[in-house]
Amino acid sequence: MIKYLFLAILGFNLSLDAQVKNRFNDFLFRNYFDRILNDSSDPSAPKLINYPTLAYSPETRWEVGLSSLLIYSANRDLNNRLSEIKAFTFYTLEDQYGIWLDHAVYSDRNKWFLYGRARYQSFPLFYYGIGPNSPSEYTSRIDGEYTLFRERLLRECLPSLYIGIEWDFQRLTNVQYEQVSSGYAMPEVGKMGSTNMGLGLGILYDNIHNAMNPRKGVYSEWAFLNYSDRLLGDHNMFTYLTDNRFYKPIQSNTVFAAQLYGQFTNGNVPFNMLSLMGGESLMRGYYLGRYRDNNLIAGQIEYRILPFDFSSRWGASIFAATGQVFSQQNIFEFANFLPTGGFGLRYLIFPQKDIYTRIDIAFTREGSGVYFFIGEAF
Repeated sequence: MIKYLFLAILGFNLSLDAQVKNRFNDFLFRNYFDRILNDSSDPSAPKLINYPTLAYSPETRWEVGLSSLLIYSANRDLNNRLSEIKAFTFYTLEDQYGIWLDHAVYSDRNKWFLYGRARYQSFPLFYYGIGPNSPSEYTSRIDGEYTLFRERLLRECLPSLYIGIEWDFQRLTNVQYEQVSSGYAMPEVGKMGSTNMGLGLGILYDNIHNAMNPRKGVYSEWAFLNYSDRLLGDHNMFTYLTDNRFYKPIQSNTVFAAQLYGQFTNGNVPFNMLSLMGGESLMRGYYLGRYRDNNLIAGQIEYRILPFDFSSRWGASIFAATGQVFSQQNIFEFANFLPTGGFGLRYLIFPQKDIYTRIDIAFTREGSGVYFFIGEAF
């Protein structure tokens, strides 16, 4: 599934001829984006950008949205790690809509870390089935209303080592099955929706100063979540998650990045809470949920040039990844690892904060994907 997402107005200060520049000067938003792209003010000052988005995919047709990003250091102290708050709202021509809010917030001296996301959306889910051998075409489009709250409250116990609680709430309601194929098999668990709440322990080692553009350091997260009907949930299950990332500078403007990710779930797991492969960060090129099962293991590497030797703002990357889903019924096999890879362009949008926008093109055995975001994929 290919989905194109791009800034509708931001032009990245491309080289334009004089006539086009004069016309561009007349736009209402020129001064706003010039101030963002060419700001040379106090580097400790918070940065806020708001921009419209436009997207197209076959399941939604045209989608319009508004994104906001706030980045800052606590108490405007650059010794504190960079915090980020992101918001996104959208509406499609199929009367679908959603509101997203993500945050990674550090307190003064990085003693507390609040890391989470919230989602509310009415948006189609393409269901291909369960397991590594699911059909190449989706068997049903599942419409419904989806709510997610995932929060981590972590305290630094040793230098760069955080321990705390994690809470996860997920709800799927008003489920309807559309565009059902002849060979469709309805999910066994949670087929008409469910409500589930999990509580558990989070452990994180993180010595990275700028999470939106890591150049050096280690990020290692371990989470253990128990979902129970005693926590107002519909199903009993247990999820174990590990996310490990490594960054090493090769030269002053190049970085080698690697990630190893695993999600393992046991119990009575509804289909929408199985481990999902794909998306804009890990296993780029695959639709998120193209493959789903109890367990997922995936890894990726990326080489980033930030920026080119001949440019102060333009850069690039090349990446490759592999992964698979599996369970007791669909056992782990090395032959089931799926490859994906691609390349991307980078543009330094916040010079004082060392933050880039990225355009990534990924290729898989089943197609390709194009992704446009602020900040690196991992």
